[in-house]
Amino acid sequence: MMRPATEAELAEAIRSAAQPLAIRGGGTRGPQAAGEVLETGAIRGVTLYEPGALTLVVRAGTPLAEVEASLAAEGQRLPFEVPDLRALLRRDGASTIGGVVAENASGPRRVQAGACRDSLIGLRFVDGQGAVIRNGGRVMKNVTGYDLVKLLAGSRGRLGVLTEVAFKLLPVPEVARSLILPGLDAAVGVAAMSAALGSPYEVSGAAWLPGQGVILRLEGFADSVAYRMGRLQAALAPFGAAEALPDDPWPAIRDVTRLAGRPGDLWRISLRPSQAAGVLERIAAEDVVLDWGGGLIWVLVAPGTDLRARAGAFDGHATRLRAEHPGDGIADLPPEAPGVAALTAGLKARFDPRNLLNRGL
Repeated sequence: MMRPATEAELAEAIRSAAQPLAIRGGGTRGPQAAGEVLETGAIRGVTLYEPGALTLVVRAGTPLAEVEASLAAEGQRLPFEVPDLRALLRRDGASTIGGVVAENASGPRRVQAGACRDSLIGLRFVDGQGAVIRNGGRVMKNVTGYDLVKLLAGSRGRLGVLTEVAFKLLPVPEVARSLILPGLDAAVGVAAMSAALGSPYEVSGAAWLPGQGVILRLEGFADSVAYRMGRLQAALAPFGAAEALPDDPWPAIRDVTRLAGRPGDLWRISLRPSQAAGVLERIAAEDVVLDWGGGLIWVLVAPGTDLRARAGAFDGHATRLRAEHPGDGIADLPPEAPGVAALTAGLKARFDPRNLLNRGL
């Protein structure tokens, strides 16, 4: 295993590599590539934090917990509510901020604040040839012709190894309150979530749990939240009586704890919310969690289930994140369309022509 301590050491390690490299931050999220492990956890530390400007620049190997603690001390947070999937994926270790960006890891607040990539304003990374590239943030000129800030977020380390990332931040709201619409099935639940998210009442979370119903969140100043809750309850009256929840359900929804510690294969499906109910009916899963107003489905199925045969056609993407039987590997469906596959191959050839980085992901 290689563990460079600086960006320069990382660049030299990639330049001199003669075999595929498996890039690893904390190893807590996303698929695991084969190859010699190159760990980024020693490239860490906050390089710039300006609370007044709501701006943070931090090295990629910095533990996420340290980043969140620093922000909390100033009453601020990352806008996109990073999930902790260690229990769900049966992983150990400490998540790094670079791993968060590489996976574009985004929690329930994505429906309001956007995904991780939407809060990312700059980055530095080392490509597959060992070249250091900067884009956005304090270096606004884009010399490559690509919007690398958007391109690297979610690329799973296939195009380059992140060394530094910059974010715009948000203040922590004064209060957060939740409503539940109990007893709704998936189809009606998605309709209720769509109505809530399409309302002017600034819903920051919309999820559906089997046997529980729709859960909605509002955040902000106390008087504003109280007013918006009342108005939202009235607007959703056609779906039933929305009740205030006394406790905060969102950490469990964010981290998908309902499905953690249970046997079976775990899939993550992103799709148009209008298709969610139909896909769920066809899959006949053992259990599910719907987030993002129905645009994200966490699915638990029996080991070895052919989800492709069950799911049928839908506009979206599914990834098996955990397989019960060793050797099953990671599976995606549907395959990339020819145009997308050609674009992916072109980017890989541009940034990693030797195909060293996270091959096969």
